[in-house]
Amino acid sequence: MRMPNTVRHREDPRCGLDVVPGPVRRHVDPGLVQARFINDAGEAVQMPWLQAAGEQPLEDCAPVRAFPALKGRRIAPGWVWMATSRCMVHYGFGAMRTQEMLLDFDPQVVAVACSPVELLWRGRRGEVVSHTPHLMARLADGSGLLMDCAGRRGAGRQLVRRAAHVEAAAVAAGWHYRLSGPPLPAVEANVRWLAGYRHPRCGGRLLGEVSECFRRPTPLVEGVHALGDPIVVWPVVFHALWRQILSAQLEVPLHERTVAVTSENGAGR
Repeated sequence: MRMPNTVRHREDPRCGLDVVPGPVRRHVDPGLVQARFINDAGEAVQMPWLQAAGEQPLEDCAPVRAFPALKGRRIAPGWVWMATSRCMVHYGFGAMRTQEMLLDFDPQVVAVACSPVELLWRGRRGEVVSHTPHLMARLADGSGLLMDCAGRRGAGRQLVRRAAHVEAAAVAAGWHYRLSGPPLPAVEANVRWLAGYRHPRCGGRLLGEVSECFRRPTPLVEGVHALGDPIVVWPVVFHALWRQILSAQLEVPLHERTVAVTSENGAGR
């Protein structure tokens, strides 16, 4: 999965998201994994994971776990508005918030949820082991993505060990799993800037003109001045980059001379 706005980073061929590499480990039988989630009535429900993955709209479920505000942590739990689903989504810490932003930017993602499902299985000694992936995303093809978010210091040993079991369960259900590390600094900064213009109010009637103006690769500032008042046009151009109506190189910092071009379909999402 490759985002039209050109971003290259460590990736698995099944999903263009950052991956924290780790050793291949043995995993529990996915058919024995249970799933626990909160239903529409606010009740905790437990059923086989493969059944839940195939039947339940987990992206609509409330978080199954709480994220406390910890002393010394720079970013406290909060909520962020998602342009993809036009709703607020919870996050527990900074790395989660960053990954939610990247998922919101990904054209193959149609919904994102914070920790909507807990997976349970039996360990080697018969004890119950549980793990709640940080995020879940519904993809345009109907499959799902479970994601854990590693911070700047990387993933802990326990998370790496459990990731093998969660990935096996996800693959068995036709889903994907990613243990995602921080994106490239320039990518994160660029997408965060564009996210400030993700709301539909930043688009409007000029979107069609923006698409036509950038049919050929053009520096942003030249296209903006050709379209009219920069104060009016710049937000629309940034919104077009967010929606991927325009494509640009995002591995280096955006600036006024960044070259953009209308995406192949010219319509974004």
